[in-house]
Amino acid sequence: MQKKTIETNIEIYSFEELDNAKQTLINKAKEQVSKAYAPYSGFHVGAAIELENGEIFAASNQENSAYPSGLCAERIAMFFANAQYPDVAVKTLAIAAYTNGEFIADPVTPCGSCRQVLLETETRFEKDITILLYGTKNIFQLENVKQLLPLCFEKSSLKG
Repeated sequence: MQKKTIETNIEIYSFEELDNAKQTLINKAKEQVSKAYAPYSGFHVGAAIELENGEIFAASNQENSAYPSGLCAERIAMFFANAQYPDVAVKTLAIAAYTNGEFIADPVTPCGSCRQVLLETETRFEKDITILLYGTKNIFQLENVKQLLPLCFEKSSLKG
């Protein structure tokens, strides 16, 4: 038997420790929570994406009474950015969540489906996407999507 250890590296910051570009992106994600349609979960999520060309795309989660028909903020923002600029890599993604009248204290992470979509975009452009997860207590920064999805299924997996 062999044993393998997988680590996820997370840098933890306060908002004030981040540079202006990251603060701006988090604020864009925070603004989006007010645009979420979340009558079922009451969990409002905002996401903002900065592309390598400086363009920023932001979105919120959109629920549906037929649960699989809704979509997360991260995927909406990513698909819209990729549709508008299909040849421009994503630089950074920021995510914020709001529930029970306030932003959450501990950062929320993307769901499994969002992680897979984010990984596909990272793989597509062969460039790491910095992930910023906002919480009022602190902000997690991950260097790439593989830190969120270490045992990932990607293009190279299809080759066997």
